[in-house]
Amino acid sequence: MNFLYTLATRLVSCVLPLLALFNRKIKLFWKGRKESFRILQTHISADDQVIWLHAASLGEYEQGLPILKRLRELYPEKKLVVTFFSPSGYEAKKHSKDADVILYLPLDLPKRVNRFLNLLHPEMAIFVKYEFWQNYLFALKRRGIPTYLVSGVFRKDQLFFKKRSWGMRAVLPCFTHFFVQNENAKLLLQSIGFTNVTVSGDTRFDRVMEILSRDNKLPMIENFLSGAPCIVFGSSWKADEEVYVSFLNVYKGNMKFIIAPHEVHDKEKIHNLRDSLHKHVAILSEVENKDLSAYDILIVDKIGLLTKIYSYAVIAYVGGGMGNKGLHNILEPAVFSIPVVIGKNYDKFNEAKDLISREGVFSVKNTEEFTQIATFLFTNVIQRKKAGILNYNYINSNTGATEAFIEKVKSN
Repeated sequence: MNFLYTLATRLVSCVLPLLALFNRKIKLFWKGRKESFRILQTHISADDQVIWLHAASLGEYEQGLPILKRLRELYPEKKLVVTFFSPSGYEAKKHSKDADVILYLPLDLPKRVNRFLNLLHPEMAIFVKYEFWQNYLFALKRRGIPTYLVSGVFRKDQLFFKKRSWGMRAVLPCFTHFFVQNENAKLLLQSIGFTNVTVSGDTRFDRVMEILSRDNKLPMIENFLSGAPCIVFGSSWKADEEVYVSFLNVYKGNMKFIIAPHEVHDKEKIHNLRDSLHKHVAILSEVENKDLSAYDILIVDKIGLLTKIYSYAVIAYVGGGMGNKGLHNILEPAVFSIPVVIGKNYDKFNEAKDLISREGVFSVKNTEEFTQIATFLFTNVIQRKKAGILNYNYINSNTGATEAFIEKVKSN
């Protein structure tokens, strides 16, 4: 089955240059990988001690960040290398100081894998959440390099647990240890013979708790709000806009609104969103260093600001769950002790299910339901604060995944 997997990967690599002509993300994906080996040759020497962490995209990087920081504290003499699969992760964090080297992961083809590992020569490999690249994992196993999965997520419908796994189960013995988010994941792995499993929880809880200790002030947001309360719409897609735009257009009151779309680089979509709003709307990149206090709505078309912006919200709406894009991180706003509203599709997100049951997060299906819950939370201050406290307490009680990983690594 690995032969078929490698063949499929090779076919993908052949069509990528053509697809890159028509798609900006694929162009970044393709061109960025051309630089990976040069980056390694420039920044990694033969005598470097290297720890490698791989994250699919920005969300997984945020999960891995607490581990990176603790490894930096423990092993300041070692080089930390981060690889990304997705342009959205790499482009956002390519200049981060939390790792010594940041680059795209070369495609999972045997020759490229071996060249990559020869140049990198890691003494430890860490994969975040659900990254299962067959040729990389097999090569790490052959080389005897300790390999860990952190914040692992497993579900019964995954190929690993089917009678016919199409070769996917064969990658699991490549992991030295699994650090999984919940007991169900541990039981699933045990059901197919794996006992090297620790239920450590999700490192995202550790990450978002760190957000509270930093300076989250943004002068331009304070200028825009001028003391008014606000709802923040974070990481929203078209399906989310269809829910909240109608609400914004009919709203009359003193609340202001901040929209941070997921696709901030698509200027046409940003302008279409602005044109759909019947309010006084500012696009951040077009009004920087200006007085924003007269605007009703601010569209943030820059990355890296959203977590700080959430600190100004009294209510947050987190996108991705109204359509099929996948729910974005609800913990980032929830840690600021505010209620969170999401779309209807959240079944694969345990924290969403947990917080909905606790009434700190609220799921809506349409504009009418969003209007009802937003109005209720805004007017009922006691209930709003109660929901926010429930969210904070839930996050605080689920920290510790990072230390569980560190203690295991230190003991080996």
